[in-house]
Amino acid sequence: MSDDDVPFVPGAEHPPVAAQPTGAEPAPGNPFASPSGSGPGPGPRTASSSPADQRPAASPARPIEPGLPADAFPYGRAGHWSGDRVPEPVRGRRPRGRAVAWLVPVVLVSALAGAGGAVLVDRTVGQDGLLSSAKLPAPVLTDVPSRAPDSVAGLAARVLPSVVAIQVTTSAGTSTGSGLVLRADGYLLTNNHVVADAATTGAAVEVLFPDGSMEQASLVGRTPDYDLAVIKVGRTGLTPLVLGDSDQVVVGDPVIAIGAPLGLQGTVTTGIVSAKNRPVSAGSTGDTAFINAIQTDAAINPGNSGGPLVNAAGEVIGINSAIAQPPGAAGGSVGLGFAIPSNQARRTAEQLIETGTATYPVIGVRLDQAYTGEGVRVADDSTSGAAVTRDGPADRAGIRAGDVILAIDGRPVTDPDELVVAIRAKAPGDTVLLRVRSGTAVRDVRVVLQEATSG
Repeated sequence: MSDDDVPFVPGAEHPPVAAQPTGAEPAPGNPFASPSGSGPGPGPRTASSSPADQRPAASPARPIEPGLPADAFPYGRAGHWSGDRVPEPVRGRRPRGRAVAWLVPVVLVSALAGAGGAVLVDRTVGQDGLLSSAKLPAPVLTDVPSRAPDSVAGLAARVLPSVVAIQVTTSAGTSTGSGLVLRADGYLLTNNHVVADAATTGAAVEVLFPDGSMEQASLVGRTPDYDLAVIKVGRTGLTPLVLGDSDQVVVGDPVIAIGAPLGLQGTVTTGIVSAKNRPVSAGSTGDTAFINAIQTDAAINPGNSGGPLVNAAGEVIGINSAIAQPPGAAGGSVGLGFAIPSNQARRTAEQLIETGTATYPVIGVRLDQAYTGEGVRVADDSTSGAAVTRDGPADRAGIRAGDVILAIDGRPVTDPDELVVAIRAKAPGDTVLLRVRSGTAVRDVRVVLQEATSG
């Protein structure tokens, strides 16, 4: 059994922390400062897809918190998919109208009729359309100020036309998520959990564009291991978003999340990068994704999954995928969201477009989940098989059953998930430096990662 077969939980030394509201006054040069000078409000987090008819609501995900029993985390310790269902079923084709209907009841009142009504209007409304008896000051008629290209408004105007809402319809109902334009010839990127029903049940996938038009989409390829999928519509001339370099992201960088939370297409929220290299495992048993995630406090809710996390240059630095919540909390943003880094998304999307499948790197060891000491321990050989794959990367590097891996590329690891997501963030053929302890001897070994095919 290889390291990618083991169910992992986030590392104890990297639990998500509660997001702190940003101050009222933005730092100098903050591209997300509003014209009035106020900074972005308290940060939210990441998201996913919305309700399905006749499907029970999923239990809320738990926070990344070491020390709790495994069964306390039905979706993995990193949180739950933004694709979880919300309580009310989604009906109809346009998610925007559905969600608004939950929030604002509309009451229609008949207008006054007859001569009496006409006289009342004549007495209270002048020819300029203003109430003549109220004596309210007239608005100052000025031109609408222009928005700087690097402001939230300027960035949103550039990115919104390339962000779509996705509806997946099955016999059980309809769920929604988000996606982004990857190529001008109709290729779109989203989360696997948004469109997984299309692969397993043949569900219909429809894409709703910002102009209100809708297109049927086909599934190009998907990978549960990275929770990414590529779909395609029969449309050309689309405006693709640029996948930026997520390795250049710094904690504190301002970010924008765009998507369709609860079916509200074109929703824009702001925040910062809260943490990097956050080990996240999420999904159901046997269908778990391992993500070396970017954590953000930008508000993300069910329906945001698959949408972009954008930097101050308008480049995509992450794909919003999962959220974490305290025990017993209702579904919704608490400022703990997680995005798949764009560098990983680029590698995987290219593979899915070219071959329909994706690969991931492994070192060829089985890890001891019961070990609680320093580092991550390679399991002992057992009747179920060798702990170190014969002639695999670890075997060739001299790693043996019972050895303890203390660090990868100079970064300490204290939990199996930390090691796995750090490896998954690489590409097959890459070389990693592992610090290994055998007995009392500690040494550094270089391991060339091997390729495994996503299931």
